[in-house]
Amino acid sequence: MILLTVLFLCIFSTYSASVKGHTTGPRINNDKLYKFIYSTEVFIDRVKRLPEDSVGYRISSGVDVNLVWRNPNNDDDQLIKIMIKDVKIENVNERPAAKNIFKGKHSENIIGKEYLSALQRPVVLQWTRGKVKNFYSYKNEPAVIQNLKRGLASLFQIQLHSGAAKEVDVSGKCNVTYHARESQVTKIKALGTCEIEKTGFTSHNELLDVRTKVTSATIYVLEDSFIKSVRAEENHVLSLNFRQTTNAKIVSKQKLELKSTEAGPRVIAGKQVASVINTLDSNYKAVPLVAEPVKTECKNCPSISEHWQAIRKQLEPENLAKAEATRSFLSFIQNLREATKEEILQILRSERNEVLPQLVDAVTSAQTPASLEAMLEFLDFKNGSSSVLQERFLYACGFASHPNELLLKSLINRLQGQIGNSEIRETVTIIIGALVKKLCDKGGCKLPAVVRAKKLILGGLDRAKKEDDVKMYLLGMKNALLPEAIPLLLKYAESGEGPFSNIAATALQRYGNSFITSEVKETMNRIYHQNHKIYEKTLRTTAAAIIFSNKPSYMEVKNILLSIGELPLEMNKYMLSLVQDILHFEMPASKMIRKVLKDMVVHNYDRFSKTGSSSAYSGYLTRGPDASSTYSLDILYSGSGILRSSNMNILLFNKNAQLHASQVVIEAQGLESIIAASADEGEENLESFAGMSAILLDVQLRPVTFFQGYGDLMSKMFSASGDPMNVVKGLILLTDYSQVIQLQSGLKASAEFQGGLAIDISGGMEFSLWYRESKTSVKNRGAMVVVGNIFVDSFFVKAGMETSFETEATLNFISTVQFSEYPFLVCIQMDKTESPFRQYVTKYESLPSGKRYTSRKGKVKLLAGSEYPLHQENSNMCRKVFSTQSDSSDSWF
Repeated sequence: MILLTVLFLCIFSTYSASVKGHTTGPRINNDKLYKFIYSTEVFIDRVKRLPEDSVGYRISSGVDVNLVWRNPNNDDDQLIKIMIKDVKIENVNERPAAKNIFKGKHSENIIGKEYLSALQRPVVLQWTRGKVKNFYSYKNEPAVIQNLKRGLASLFQIQLHSGAAKEVDVSGKCNVTYHARESQVTKIKALGTCEIEKTGFTSHNELLDVRTKVTSATIYVLEDSFIKSVRAEENHVLSLNFRQTTNAKIVSKQKLELKSTEAGPRVIAGKQVASVINTLDSNYKAVPLVAEPVKTECKNCPSISEHWQAIRKQLEPENLAKAEATRSFLSFIQNLREATKEEILQILRSERNEVLPQLVDAVTSAQTPASLEAMLEFLDFKNGSSSVLQERFLYACGFASHPNELLLKSLINRLQGQIGNSEIRETVTIIIGALVKKLCDKGGCKLPAVVRAKKLILGGLDRAKKEDDVKMYLLGMKNALLPEAIPLLLKYAESGEGPFSNIAATALQRYGNSFITSEVKETMNRIYHQNHKIYEKTLRTTAAAIIFSNKPSYMEVKNILLSIGELPLEMNKYMLSLVQDILHFEMPASKMIRKVLKDMVVHNYDRFSKTGSSSAYSGYLTRGPDASSTYSLDILYSGSGILRSSNMNILLFNKNAQLHASQVVIEAQGLESIIAASADEGEENLESFAGMSAILLDVQLRPVTFFQGYGDLMSKMFSASGDPMNVVKGLILLTDYSQVIQLQSGLKASAEFQGGLAIDISGGMEFSLWYRESKTSVKNRGAMVVVGNIFVDSFFVKAGMETSFETEATLNFISTVQFSEYPFLVCIQMDKTESPFRQYVTKYESLPSGKRYTSRKGKVKLLAGSEYPLHQENSNMCRKVFSTQSDSSDSWF
């Protein structure tokens, strides 16, 4: 903190002259040996924790510096030799002997004789006007040792006047800013600008990703034209965007202090740097000052097959709603990312059916070339009987955290090949659409595979003759959200041809505001007001929702409000409820609606007192400083009281991003014949149908059909078991962040955050002609685990921290309709069960010998269950429904 305070004062100082007495660069005196004390240390902890609570280590040593050669034509061009000696490794914090892994360990025991010898071999810098022009070392030294030397050498990158520059050091080629005053120079390095080979990946959706904040500053104090002391500090703060209390901090410090000066070796005479270096030691080679990659290998780690055998029980179907299943899934993905194609195939082929779907989830989520090749070889898409595994693979592809062109290309090739199951062919197209959107969002719209996929979907729809093909390509467009697809979607929406119109309209509903042009709104107005033809209620209400969500004009709002009272009975009630929901939830359109309602022709009792059972309601699931979530429930009934559609949505959002976490839509039509009722206008000839459509994590899934046709309806009514139908079940990788952080000390830090979700969404629809009651239910069960692992591994010592949290929850949505009397009794319930929440932090330090220090803390609490509020009218109706059910249970009939 002292260093940061000094930096703040330096940055904003108005005094920006050059260091007094130095108009060129720092110089080292001939025939002198400068003896420094050097230390570099690293701390790892959570943000806003005391330094003494952190883990890490300190490497300290003596450093001898002397002049080797000075250019006879330029005094500022020098060769200096730097030699590390008397190396010591210790804790950064004082600890009792029993908890100190370095106690009684000499440097040679910790580092190893070979590594220590390499570390103490000197390096030579060509130092010109304070800039390291060349770095000479031994080329075959271990990378970790070479990087430590680079970290020390980088402290000699300095300029003595204020100003900005691009500078190369161990961190890469970076933008730096110097502030010079008196005998002190402050250097601020913009770490975010450093050009260096980077590895790793981030999550596709910003809300699920990790936020980073980095700072770097170095203070130089000079005396007699040379460095007296250097203090450098850099901070890396990482936190989850949707839960910033899950965070980590890496602090790296360097300190170089001059302790004494004594007589040193004489300089070498010569005119050329190359000949001087060869005279000094012919083994010296000019190597880059930028750090080189260091590949860490897991020692004593289980093989992929051993790991699978250890966790497979947690991934059995009955355990999937538990946090342990998700934690096992995440750990296995880490191991899979190091596995070969052959190792993965061996496990896939040896496993039996009950856990194979979960294994497919994990292998696909690993997202490595080896895992993709293994899955494509394992799955036989020509075989229509293995559709469960094929669908799990495809959905895992759709949820990919960082998809690439290779994945998209592989799915396109599968689509254009032979597929034995028509539903799988539809799913492949839908997932191709999802991948197109993800790649376009990351700037990859011009990639050859993306261009090919866009032509495939757009051209396929244009050429489609069969109804199933039209539906398939429309669903693909609903995921891809291509701007060029909007004219086609408008055409199908306005055509009014059954499911095509609904898919097209709901696809348009997913586009951002910037894509909803005046042409789109004009089409939606024509559909809602039925200017050219009669449309189904579900399509008209979707059109109204699009208008209200996209800056409606005064006349658009007025015309919609004036229509209330002239609509079919339940649509009247739904539209009235939708307007009231916009007002009470303060949605963007609320201001315009209030303006229109000042007109008494619009705002009158007759119009706003319509009765019915349909409703629209929105509310908050959670509200927090990092992220919030909302739910909405829209229920639309037919005039006969039978459910026409129910739509449950959950959205997650923060200031910068939004995620459509889930949507479950249950649709029914043509069921009036069951109760000998009349269908509403425009819906007289609809085929009996009920089905479910779902969106999960912004990906539209393949719709599920409960029944289609009167014969199928009767068959399933009499043979129904009462069990809900599964919509989606599996393990999903939510957060996937992995980065290697090059510290300016030469050490490398690794930061990994993985979040997983075990999910089971099911839904059902029941009819009872005897009790004249229908019930729809949607059950969302899930277990979420997020694990962050941050560590610095220098081969000879490792320090790190694992921070994690986990929870299990169930969200139920039930809609009950009793149509034994009129008006119908309708009760909507949405409740969350009691759920555990667990949080853990584990800090550790370890040596290759096995000596280890571990500190583990945890916090467990039980989150109370709750029933989410809906409108008061619904609460009153639920009391009547339960009262009626209670009365009937006491009767013989």
